[in-house]
Amino acid sequence: MEPRPQGAEEAHRLEMTGIAKSYGAVRAIRSGELRVRPGTVHALVGENGAGKSTLIKILAGAEQPDSGEIRIDGRPVGVGSTAAAIDLGVATVYQEPQLFPDLTVAENVFLGRELRRRGQVDWVAQNARVVELLELIGLPARYATAPVRDLSIAEQQQVSIAKALGGEARILILDEPSAILTDSEIEVLFGVVRRLVATGVSVVYISHRLDELFTIASEVTVMRDGETVGSYAIEDLTVRRLVELMVGGTPVEATGRRDVPDVPPLLRLEGVSSGDRLTELDLAVRPGEVVTLYGLVGCGAADAAEVVYGIRRASAGRVLLDGAPVAPRSPRHARALGIGLLPSDRKRQGSFSFQSISFNIAAGNLPLLSRAGVWVDRRRERQVAREAIARFSVKTPHERQPISSMSGGNAQKVVLARQLVERPRVLVLAEPTQGVDVGAKEEIHRIVRGIADEGSAVLVVTTDLGEAIRLSDRLVVLRAGRAVAEFAPGASQADVLAAAAGDTADRAVPA
Repeated sequence: MEPRPQGAEEAHRLEMTGIAKSYGAVRAIRSGELRVRPGTVHALVGENGAGKSTLIKILAGAEQPDSGEIRIDGRPVGVGSTAAAIDLGVATVYQEPQLFPDLTVAENVFLGRELRRRGQVDWVAQNARVVELLELIGLPARYATAPVRDLSIAEQQQVSIAKALGGEARILILDEPSAILTDSEIEVLFGVVRRLVATGVSVVYISHRLDELFTIASEVTVMRDGETVGSYAIEDLTVRRLVELMVGGTPVEATGRRDVPDVPPLLRLEGVSSGDRLTELDLAVRPGEVVTLYGLVGCGAADAAEVVYGIRRASAGRVLLDGAPVAPRSPRHARALGIGLLPSDRKRQGSFSFQSISFNIAAGNLPLLSRAGVWVDRRRERQVAREAIARFSVKTPHERQPISSMSGGNAQKVVLARQLVERPRVLVLAEPTQGVDVGAKEEIHRIVRGIADEGSAVLVVTTDLGEAIRLSDRLVVLRAGRAVAEFAPGASQADVLAAAAGDTADRAVPA
């Protein structure tokens, strides 16, 4: 199938051509192209690392391209900042609503650009304008004076759209808008988008939920490995074909094993549910096995990791360790049970960034490194840190180096080392290589495989398709909180992504 031809006579609201962007030696975009017609929903898709997020940041003024051109309504423009983007009629609504909960809807919509009369805020005019915007997006007029904290997540997202429209947006970027919404809330969102398109607004819609694109988008642009593959009419595509365009034909080298000993599982989840994000998950991980739990943003996999580690309580079902039911009440309780966790957000949840390597490793192992349960044995602390640095090949001049001055990959290895001072029976890794370079990713994968070879049960939760395939002895796919497929080592990227994205083909679902 050939990309839809983009004739010179066809009018476009937005044209991005020849866009390139590098971060040091890393080329995020080699050749980015995006053309969007007025009054349409144009989807932008690609795997993690394909370059779509960088392309959108350039359009939104958050990043500057190394080369290329942006045209709006046929006129070349420079988007030097986010303020410049707003002035040009470009607005972005992110997955998580970026609003102030204690301010009213009207105050949030006009924050920083209040309507004034004689030097003071014109509340009457401002509220009247907000009522017009609320009517456009389908919210009651009374919401204008309601505090944002009283609104649901879906309603807050609608308010974010109203805020964008308050700046007279002609191009609206929706970045993963459905990831945190229920099915009924997504239908409400789609209704809002259709009303906006009817007024002539052009919507750039970014989503990993490929099946929903066939409901809302008219065209799709696909990016892969920093390049635009092409733009296509939605009626010329299927979920499977779209997946194939995203992943290309290069297979991922898998390190998973088919010959894991057939022994009882060390970790088992039976019918585990957590709110409306995770539904009746059955999962088993044997000693010496790496099981990857893969899904797209918002699939519920992160909730599974938090249930196992005691951060989140299961609303139904149970967790078993060595066949015995356990209910981790907290991370401390989970560690006492022999469960370790590498969190996805190492900066907020995994490290003390301005403290040293030795401090960070000791912080999770104070009972082991304390004398009389009170004083930390500094000599022992330094020794353990040096052993970890050597074991994981951490690049550092000494154990006193602060985490904040290290590369992402080396910082991640330190956080992982803390969990392994006392080898856990079960290790849960959430997005273990997020934000690290290719070399560090390979090193971390080697470490993970070594941990399994030593007999631990390893559960990897990831939204990185290549990582899921490369590491897994078994790969379980989650979609909308449910396990929908299971794959053995060597599965194709297209098959796995298709299952996660909503392909209706029959798949083997884990028992």
